[in-house]
Amino acid sequence: MDEIKRDYVFHRDLTKKYPMITHGEGSYLIDEQGKKYVDGCSGAVAANLGHGIAQIAEAMAEQAKKAAFVHTLRFETNVLHKLAEKIGKMAPLHLNKVYFTSGGSEANESALKLARQYHRDAGKMKHIVIGRWQSYHGNTIGALSAGGDVKRRYPYTPNLLHFAHVYSPYCHRCPYNRNQEDCMANQNWSCITDIERTILELGPENISAFIAEPIVGSQQGAVVPPLDYFKKVRELCSRYDILLIVDEVMTGFGRTGTDFAVEQFGIEPDILTFGKGVSAGYAPLGGMIVHDRLIQGLLENSSGKFLHGYTYSGHPVSIAAGLAALDMYEEMNILQNVETQGAYLMECLVALQRKHPYISDIRGRGLLIGLELMKDANQQIFFEPREAASEKLNEICMELGGVFYPGSGSIDGHKGEHIIISPPLNITKSEVDEIVRLLDHAFSIFYQHIRKDESYESAK
Repeated sequence: MDEIKRDYVFHRDLTKKYPMITHGEGSYLIDEQGKKYVDGCSGAVAANLGHGIAQIAEAMAEQAKKAAFVHTLRFETNVLHKLAEKIGKMAPLHLNKVYFTSGGSEANESALKLARQYHRDAGKMKHIVIGRWQSYHGNTIGALSAGGDVKRRYPYTPNLLHFAHVYSPYCHRCPYNRNQEDCMANQNWSCITDIERTILELGPENISAFIAEPIVGSQQGAVVPPLDYFKKVRELCSRYDILLIVDEVMTGFGRTGTDFAVEQFGIEPDILTFGKGVSAGYAPLGGMIVHDRLIQGLLENSSGKFLHGYTYSGHPVSIAAGLAALDMYEEMNILQNVETQGAYLMECLVALQRKHPYISDIRGRGLLIGLELMKDANQQIFFEPREAASEKLNEICMELGGVFYPGSGSIDGHKGEHIIISPPLNITKSEVDEIVRLLDHAFSIFYQHIRKDESYESAK
């Protein structure tokens, strides 16, 4: 009798059986059955150059042959300095020092700790971080505490730090029940006055940092703030001696049409965090870029030492992947392609919205685009959380040969469904057409599923 094959993998969902991917080619993934999936979300908005790029793999292999690991408390490498220089020159003017981690969660954890040490060593008691609801900054305890992902936070509530939260400027569905036109006309924004109210209630002397994504990613589906929002946030942070941390883990390295999304809002943060696209998904890599005045503070008050570190900080093979990926972004003129294909994709999705009533809003920048899903957009009827509408739509897409980034809880952590469309940044026009055709087909099937479920509920 044949022995039953045992499965030793602790799966992300132990009740699911996942397709087994054998290889990737450009914007496509291929499973062991030979089925192709167009990667409409770059994995987790990380595989920004697609799959199977020999140039990046070879750079990693070459570095591994030379020096696969060095401990950055004792040694450094040439690739570390080259990548830090390249990233530093891409960043806002006064952000020039790059600290590397293994990913976005570690990057944000590092930023929170640096903010605390910077203030403490200057003799200040500042320790509270203000984050925003329906935001995501990672799964470490510090990053989870600062983030506002209700579902991810809930099981660990007793372990979380006592950080404060305000709402992000989701003007399409304002959590403050304000009219966007009135806000713009009066320049009296509840999403800004709430930050100041929170600062004053807790005491400015206690607030260490404010952390925010420039464009809210997974938790709200590419929500773009009003143009002057971050200028107002920057002014508040400067006034009350609070560090501004901008989380560009998802938006960095060309995803929204500029090297960093913060460029589009005309401000300099004190710390900018990154991950995902820095290595185009070829190796675990993230980090933070730090303002010169914080570096000066460490030199003056902390003997030049940041009391923090990871075993794999500045890992040479991951750094080599990042350097090769950034070289390819330049060689392929990625920013121009994001502008061209992003505009074309948006145009196609607007046409799709007219055809499918479940698409109630389209938002985003570049190749980070979110579709809000509603049961009835005209009557403003939301899907119930138990219906798992975005997951169901994505499952249909996978059956058809495509994959996207579903999300839920965009309104209040429970209600609100969306999917993110974020293909590789080197996607072609014909591949955009394929994505749109697939979504068109998927929405037609989705419509039939919803009607069948409604008929079943009516008959009960």
